[in-house]
Amino acid sequence: MKIERNIGFELVRTTEAAALRAGRWMGRGDKNGADQAAVDAMRYALDSVDMDGVVVIGEGEKDEAPMLYVGEQLGNGTPPRVDIAVDPVEGTTLLAEGMPGAIAVVAIAERGSLFATPGIMYMEKIAVGEQAAEVIDVTASVESNIRNVARALKKDVEDITVVVLDRPRHKDLIQQIRDTGARIKMILHGDVAAGVMTGVDHAPADILMGIGGAPEAVVTACALKCIGGAIQCRLWPRNDLERQLVHEQRIDIGRVYTTADLCRGEDVHFAATGITTGEFLRGVQYFGWGATTHSIVMRSRSGTSRFIEASHRWDKLMRISNLPFDRRDG
Repeated sequence: MKIERNIGFELVRTTEAAALRAGRWMGRGDKNGADQAAVDAMRYALDSVDMDGVVVIGEGEKDEAPMLYVGEQLGNGTPPRVDIAVDPVEGTTLLAEGMPGAIAVVAIAERGSLFATPGIMYMEKIAVGEQAAEVIDVTASVESNIRNVARALKKDVEDITVVVLDRPRHKDLIQQIRDTGARIKMILHGDVAAGVMTGVDHAPADILMGIGGAPEAVVTACALKCIGGAIQCRLWPRNDLERQLVHEQRIDIGRVYTTADLCRGEDVHFAATGITTGEFLRGVQYFGWGATTHSIVMRSRSGTSRFIEASHRWDKLMRISNLPFDRRDG
């Protein structure tokens, strides 16, 4: 079933709500408190959206997470029937420690179109914007990918910026990138934002490389589906339990998952709002009367990407919402 209307503006209200609530927790050292504040706000807002949604990418199974869990029904139950991918706070550590780059994210696509991980929670990834979408190959060497992307972007290799999560597992990857002469942007967390920003206009980075979360790969694929970028991934078992799962279920860890495999929908909507200021989105700014937010909303059918700056007034917002936007706790 096609999503006949542009639901993106309804979705961005949900990420704004999550950011407004979670932003109060910046630098307070409480990841769980920040995440719960965002979850409560996002769930409240999503339940008012005209859709029959089920969470495919969330925060664990119902018995494992009191958050927006996989399988949870959201929306008011009216059509369209959609899959939902949510990350109420991408970068909870960034938010809790008062660091840049935390965002609130949601994406939807037609029911049955989003990839659900078979229990392997990490993937090896490479993501780029539209101009280089046809030249990447996650099975190829680091040098080959960087040189091919540089050629596609009409850049020297030394001008290419590669985003990599700062993890011990990436020691060899980082050295291989350095050997090419390309620039490296290290990030502590937040590879959804890093992957998406390779595809926006005047992109601050050209390639995302490395091993990161499988759910985050699906969310990234939703955004890149909207703006013409590409992501390729391979499942990466992280421990003996996941390696046993690979053996028991005969999972092909050599299979390459493309953007179309992770997000098969043809009418995809993506929205994100900055919580703490980063290169992708500015964070929430609070004032006595309210706050301002900075968001992006995308739709695949039109290829449209909109940045939205919004002002929120507590006196009016509190009349239509049960959420305590004007208080830190509650």
